[in-house]
Amino acid sequence: MTNSLRPYGNRRTPLPPAQSPAPGVPSPRTPGSSTRAHRSDRAAPSGKQRDAFFDNAKYLAIVLVAIGHAWEPLKGDSRTLEAAYTVVYTFHMPAFIIISGFFSRSFDMRPDRLRRLITGVAVPYILFETAYPLFKRFIDDDPQQEVSLLDPWYLTWFLCALFVWRLTTPIWKAVRHPLPLALGLAMLASVTPEIGDDLDLQRVLQFLPYFVLGLCMKPEHFHMVRRRSVRIASVPVFAAALAVGWWAVPRMNTAWFYHRDAAQELGAPWWAGPVMVLAMFGCSLLLTACFFAWVPRRHMWFTALGAGTLYGYLLHGFVVKAGDYQGWFEHSALRGPLGAIAVTVLAAALVTLLCTRPVQRVFRFAMEPKMEWAFKRDAAELARERERSEQRQPREKVSA
Repeated sequence: MTNSLRPYGNRRTPLPPAQSPAPGVPSPRTPGSSTRAHRSDRAAPSGKQRDAFFDNAKYLAIVLVAIGHAWEPLKGDSRTLEAAYTVVYTFHMPAFIIISGFFSRSFDMRPDRLRRLITGVAVPYILFETAYPLFKRFIDDDPQQEVSLLDPWYLTWFLCALFVWRLTTPIWKAVRHPLPLALGLAMLASVTPEIGDDLDLQRVLQFLPYFVLGLCMKPEHFHMVRRRSVRIASVPVFAAALAVGWWAVPRMNTAWFYHRDAAQELGAPWWAGPVMVLAMFGCSLLLTACFFAWVPRRHMWFTALGAGTLYGYLLHGFVVKAGDYQGWFEHSALRGPLGAIAVTVLAAALVTLLCTRPVQRVFRFAMEPKMEWAFKRDAAELARERERSEQRQPREKVSA
C-alpha cells in the first residue's frame, strides 16, 4: 500500500535535474527559442554551441580597448587622434559591459555560479591587482609602489565592478524599474566626491546603468540593431560623432569619459554631474547600437578569440605600461600620423595574440582556476551523484 503511493517504489524520489539558464538566457550558448536550443542540444551533445555575434562583438570591443590604451600617450600631439580617442571611449566599455550584463541574466546565488564568480572574477582580480603594482616596482624601478586590494590598478577596476554588479543581479531582477534606479544611483554618485577611490566605486556606480541595461535586454533587441537600415544610418552617426569629438577636444575634459570622478573633482558645478551622466548614457547607447550594427553575425576568423577576451584585456596592460615606463611612446617616429597608425596596428595585433588558445592555456591558472580544494561540494550535486550510482547498481546486477 505504501509502495503504491510511491511511483519509484522504495527508491528515493529522483531529484530534479541540474538547473539550466532560463529560456532565452544565452550563457555562452546560442540564444534563441527553446525549440531551437533543444534541436541544437540534440545535434551537438556537448551543448556548448556559441553565438558568433556575441563572440565577434566581444573581440572587436576588446581590440578597441587595447587601441584606446595605446593611443593615450600619443593623443596630446594630434587633435584628430584625440577626437577618435573620445569617440572610442564613448562606447567601447559600455558595449562590453552591456554584453556582460546580458550574459549575467541567469545569475543567482546557486553554489556553482558563486564558485564561478569567485574563480573567474574575484581570484583574477586579486592576482592581477597584486601583479600590476609589482610589475611597476620592477620595470619602472619604483620600490615604493604599494600593493592594495582596495585601490584597483589600471585595468582591474572592471573585475571589481563586475563582481559587485553580478552579486547584485538578483536585486535588479526583483525591482520593478531597474534601469531608472541604476541611473539614479549613477547620478547621485556623480555629485558625491566623498565616495573616494576604494574599490573604484565611482566607476562601479557610474557604469552600473549599462550592466543593468544588459540584464534587461532580450535577444530580439540585438536583432533590431543588426538590421540593414541601422547599419546604413550608423555611418553618418559615426561621422557626426567624430566631428563633434574634434570640436569638443579643447572644450571638454576627457576625464568625463572615464566615469571615475565626481563633478566637483573635475572642477565642474555639482549639477553638471547628473546632466553628464544622462548625456553620456544617451551618446554611449547611440554609438553602441551603431557598433553592434556592424558586428558580423557569422563565423569569422576571429570569432573563436571572443572566448578569450578577458585574457587579452588583463594581459595587454603589461605591454602598454612597459612602453609607458620605458619611454617607448616618446620616440619621434610615433608622433606623426604614420606612427599613430603603426601603434594602432600593433595594439590590435597584440591583443589578438593574447586572446588565442595557446595564451589561454598558459594563463588559465590565473584566469580560470578550478580551485576544487577550496569549496564544499554542493549537497544537491552530491545527492544527484548518489542517485545515479544507485540507478546503475540494479542494471549492473541484471547484466551480471
